[in-house]
Amino acid sequence: MSIQSKVFAIIAEQAILEPSDVTLESTLDDLGIDSMGVVECIFAIEEEFDITIPFNANQPEKSDFDISNVGSIIFSLEAMISK
Repeated sequence: MSIQSKVFAIIAEQAILEPSDVTLESTLDDLGIDSMGVVECIFAIEEEFDITIPFNANQPEKSDFDISNVGSIIFSLEAMISK
């Protein structure tokens, strides 16, 4: 399973949607994911890929991990994994 499909599955599960409902352009807000859901998504991604994401839930706009949309999450994740 690719990074993209794993992330789509994680986000879809949190949003109670099908992975096919998630697109690269989707924002977590568009998908109905609230701030607590964002944290749950981050935890699930960390667990799935055995990494630690530099994300501050209290100040997400100041985090080094871009969560502006699903594509940005995947891009940031791929950059972390390739290091």
